[in-house]
Amino acid sequence: MSSAPPALSTEPAPSERQGARTPMILLIACAAQFMVVLDVSIVNVALPDMKASLGLSPAGQQWIVNAYTLAFAGLLLLGGRAADLVGARRTFLAGLVLFAAASLACGLSGDGTTLIAARAVQGLGGALLAPATLTLIMTTFTEPRSRMRAMGTWSSVNGGGGAAGAVVGGLLTEYAGWRWVFFVNIPIGLAILAAALLYVPAVRGSHGGLRRLDLPGALSVTVGLTALVYGIISTESSPWGSPHVWGALSLGILFLAAFVLIESKVAAPLVPLAVLRRRTLAIANLVMIGLGSAMFAMWFLLSLYMQQVLGFSAVKTGLLFLPGCVAVIVGTRTSAHLVRRIGPRSLLVTGMAVSTFGFLWLSRIAVGGVFTTDVAPPFGLCALGLGMAMLPVTAAATTGIQPREAGLASGLVNTSRQVGGALGLAILAAVASHGVAEHLVPGVQALTAGYGRAFLFAALFTACAAFGSFFLPGRPATAGPGATAPGPGAGLTSGGAA
Repeated sequence: MSSAPPALSTEPAPSERQGARTPMILLIACAAQFMVVLDVSIVNVALPDMKASLGLSPAGQQWIVNAYTLAFAGLLLLGGRAADLVGARRTFLAGLVLFAAASLACGLSGDGTTLIAARAVQGLGGALLAPATLTLIMTTFTEPRSRMRAMGTWSSVNGGGGAAGAVVGGLLTEYAGWRWVFFVNIPIGLAILAAALLYVPAVRGSHGGLRRLDLPGALSVTVGLTALVYGIISTESSPWGSPHVWGALSLGILFLAAFVLIESKVAAPLVPLAVLRRRTLAIANLVMIGLGSAMFAMWFLLSLYMQQVLGFSAVKTGLLFLPGCVAVIVGTRTSAHLVRRIGPRSLLVTGMAVSTFGFLWLSRIAVGGVFTTDVAPPFGLCALGLGMAMLPVTAAATTGIQPREAGLASGLVNTSRQVGGALGLAILAAVASHGVAEHLVPGVQALTAGYGRAFLFAALFTACAAFGSFFLPGRPATAGPGATAPGPGAGLTSGGAA
C-alpha cells in the first residue's frame, strides 16, 4: 500500500520567519530604549514637586537624577557583556522586569532615601536593558545599509526619548502627580515584555556565560564613579580643599585605578583593555562623554531656570521643551541621511559647533528673559547640534565590531554617555551653585547668574567634543575594483576601528 503524499507545510521557512520578525524586533528595541532614556530626563520637571513632597535638599534633588545615572553608567558595561555571554534575549527580559519593578518602588516611595535607593535599582535594570537593545539591532540587521537605517531609527528614539521626557514629565506632574513619572513605566514595560516574548528569538550565549561575568570590575567602576560624583557634589556645601571632598575624590580615583588593574588581570574582563587601543572607538567614546555632559545638564538646568526664575508651571515647562524634542529628532534624522555619505567627522564637528554656539547664547540668560526670544532659539540650536551628533558618534564607536563584541561596544558607548551625563551634571550643578553663592542676596538674580555660568561651562564641554571629533575618520572609504566586501559591522567610515 502506497503512503499518502506528504502534506504541504504552510509554516514559513526560518529565513521568512526572521524577515517577518525583523520590523517587530526593531520596534521592541526602540520602545525599550525610549523608556530607558525617557527615565533619565522625565524626573527633571518633577523635581520641585518631589522636593516639596519629600523634603529634599538641593543635593537630594541631584541624587534623584544621579542615583539612576550612576548605577546606569557603572553597570552598563556589565549589561553589555551579559548580552554577549548570556544572550541578548535573556538580558533584555531580565532588565525589563527589574526596570518595571523598580519603577513601581519609586512611585510608592515615602521618603527621599527610599526613592534614591529605588532609582539606583532602576538604573541597574536600565543597564541590563539598554545595551541589549543595541545588540538586538546589530545582530538582527547584518547588512550595512539596513543596519545604518535601523541605527538611525534607534538614535532618533534615543535623542527623542531624552527630549520627550521633559514634556511627559511636565504633563504627568501637573495632572496626575509626580509619582506617575514612575508609574507610567509599568504598562509600557508590560507591553514590551509581551511583545519580546513573542518576537525576540532565543539565542544561546557563550558556555559558562554567567560565571564569566566580571562582577569585581563592575563593582569597582560603579563605586569609583559614585565617589567621584559625590565628591564633586559635596563642593556645594564644603570647600574644595576640605577632607570630606578630597576623601571622596581620592576614593573614586582609587577604585577606578583598581578597575583598570582588575581588567588587566582577569580572564574575561568587563572591558578588554586591548579594545581601547582602537583609535576610532576610543576617540568616539571620549567625544560621547562631552556630548553626554552637555545634554544631561541642558535639560536639568533649563527646567530649573524656567520654573524657579521665569515662574513657569511644570506643564508649561514641559510643553515648552517640545521645540527641543523636534530639534533633536530633526538633527538625528538629518545625520542618518548624511553619515554614510560624508562620514561621522564632519557631522560631529558641525553638530558640536552648533551646540557650542547655542550654549554660549544661553549663558546670557536674564531674570526677565522672554522664552520666545531669549531661550527658545539658543535651546533649539543646542538640541539640534546634539541630535546631529548622536548617530555619527554611535556609528564611529561601533564600526568594525564583530557580532560577538556587539554588547561590549554598545555598552561602552552607552556608558560614555551616562558617565558624561553624571559627571557633567555634577560639575555644572556645582558651577551653578558656586555662582549663586557669590551673590550676597539670594534670589532669582543669583540663580540666573549661576545657571548662566553653568551654560558657559557646557559650551566648553561641547567645544572640546568638537575638537576631539577632528581625530575621527573623514569620508567613508570607496571600495576599489578588487576590494572585499565589508563585514556586518564595517562600511561606515574609512578608519574602521583602527
